[in-house]
Amino acid sequence: MSELERYYRILELEPGATLDEVNQAYKDLVFVWHPDRIPQDNHRLQQKAQEKIKAINEARDKLRSLKVKHQGATYSQPYTPPYSTPYSPPSPPQPKQPPPTNHQSTQKNHDLSGQDFSRANLSNKDLSGRNLSFANLSGANLSDTFMHKVNLRGANLSEANLFRANLLLADMREANLRSANLIGADLSGADLRGADLTGARIRSGDRLLVKLIGANLAGAIMPDGAIHQ
Repeated sequence: MSELERYYRILELEPGATLDEVNQAYKDLVFVWHPDRIPQDNHRLQQKAQEKIKAINEARDKLRSLKVKHQGATYSQPYTPPYSTPYSPPSPPQPKQPPPTNHQSTQKNHDLSGQDFSRANLSNKDLSGRNLSFANLSGANLSDTFMHKVNLRGANLSEANLFRANLLLADMREANLRSANLIGADLSGADLRGADLTGARIRSGDRLLVKLIGANLAGAIMPDGAIHQ
């Protein structure tokens, strides 16, 4: 087996897959194997996860470099998926940055509280750990966005597209999710106390299509208008 074939196999792809397919496979596998999702006291699985992440990073970087060189493409902003570097222990909290002045600069700031992102296209961005409390995200496109441990307390997410968004362990207390699209979203462990989900899309027929494992829904207004007890 050649090195190139090995990289495709690591990403569970067929040889010749497109750059978009490589990027998507990378994100899917990192979501599964990132050490943050493995119990810290399970040292065997932690070691395995770190080895997997290392191999996945290497395969993605090699294939992406090859394809970009082959296509002769230039990118003003290189694709930067979440978890693009090997896992390391969390760093101490950093001082708050000055309020951003536009959508591009806010990418680098952790404190985005109260910012206006209404109708913004934030699809596939990494907003993990950001403070978006009381931000206006109404109508925003957040599909496939990584928002692991994000603070969305009191945020306005009405009519936002959260298709397949990762909201693992997010703080969404009192958030406005009226008429939001939550199909395929992962809300496992999220705090949704007092959130308003009136009219939100969470089902296809009788099938629930949102992950709510361990989510706290106490006092939340459910899509049908009932208050969760």
